[in-house]
Amino acid sequence: MPVRSTVAPGEVADALPAVAPEAPDGLEELIADLDRVIVPGLTQTQHPANFAWFPSNASLSSVLGDLVAGGLGSLGISWQSAPALTELEQVVCEWARQLCGLSGAWQGTIGDGASTATLVALLVARERASHGSQRRGGLQAESAPLTVYCSAEAHSSVTKAALLAGYGADNLRAVPLCQPGREISAEALAAAMAQDVAEGRRPAAVVASSGTTATTAFDPLAEICQAARAHGAWVHVDAAMAGSALLLPEMRPLFEGIEEADSLCWNPHKWLGSVLETSLLYVRDPAALVSVMATDPSYLRSARDGAVVQYRDWGLPLGRRFRALRLWCLLRLEGAEALRARLRRDLANAQRLAELVLQAPQWSVLAPVKLQTLCVRHDPPGLAGEELDNHTLSWCEAVNKSGQAHLTPAILDGRWMVRVSIGAEPTEWPDVEQLWALMQRAAKEAPSLEGY
Repeated sequence: MPVRSTVAPGEVADALPAVAPEAPDGLEELIADLDRVIVPGLTQTQHPANFAWFPSNASLSSVLGDLVAGGLGSLGISWQSAPALTELEQVVCEWARQLCGLSGAWQGTIGDGASTATLVALLVARERASHGSQRRGGLQAESAPLTVYCSAEAHSSVTKAALLAGYGADNLRAVPLCQPGREISAEALAAAMAQDVAEGRRPAAVVASSGTTATTAFDPLAEICQAARAHGAWVHVDAAMAGSALLLPEMRPLFEGIEEADSLCWNPHKWLGSVLETSLLYVRDPAALVSVMATDPSYLRSARDGAVVQYRDWGLPLGRRFRALRLWCLLRLEGAEALRARLRRDLANAQRLAELVLQAPQWSVLAPVKLQTLCVRHDPPGLAGEELDNHTLSWCEAVNKSGQAHLTPAILDGRWMVRVSIGAEPTEWPDVEQLWALMQRAAKEAPSLEGY
């Protein structure tokens, strides 16, 4: 199948009945519609030639865990409602903590994604900075605005979380970057915080990126934590994709200073291979989290309260799926060493591709290759500005339209470039070589592309 779906808007909906069936359909008919309508309407993220966005793997071992979780239909509203759900989540979070080389100071929970984890972290940061304003008049009653800081290339979910948490766009600071690594400038961060204090604002949180979306840049955690401590600000580390690299001891220097942070999120459902909506959120002070998130309705009280973890008090939802089964099955059936080998394979393939790109005339790698993602551009003589952007988008679209591979473009320093994110579970070096040949051919033959 083509890697990127070729359906037109409305095509999937038009292929299905407009009303629900009154009588049951046969299983054969349902499977036929899956094959005929649903699967062609999906971009094939498990394809070995998928190099778009970030990896979104769904290892079969983790799929088994998801199937079991759905079939058991556990109701995760309290420890009492599903003791195994709570305690397996504790066990799996502890396993992952150990595999990542994090200290025993961290305790974790499993949620749906890094976007939710960042929102939760900023809610907790808000309450710490405002001394529990939600129990009084909320932010509307605070005398000083609370400010949040992040990299200028932080994920869009950081802005969304800051807005939803009530900080307001005027109090979100996008801190300038250092070159060539594109990490946040700790000096600029400290200056921005000092200026906000001088102007009557209160620094509440810093969201540090370990592996930014565009270039997988790593913010300097040790320096960020030092700057934040001077103002009592919460430090949340967004390592959504890159957190899997913590399983590799040789990659941990990229995360230097992480033990000084207050919270950390990373998604095993990206590079590692767990089914989607398996996101780990770790905190160093669970009491701070629980004080913000806890609810105590009478119908959920039991004799076990106070003696067990109630994960409903660690995040936004009351009802919880048995997400731990996905990661438990992945680790049990594949083993950590096999997962490490696959991660190292992808890192090596990224470096090999970077060498080929750098050796090719008119091609460039635009950012350091810290992990498995490359940022590349083809620069033909005589093209610049919008004409170069047009060329970049044109050859990238030609690759995608061919059905042979899938790439995503992004803007870097005001100009379009193309990201090559290596990490689909079945992707081997011959797949990367084929992509490189396709990229060169598409760049050579690319027509102009208007109105992207």
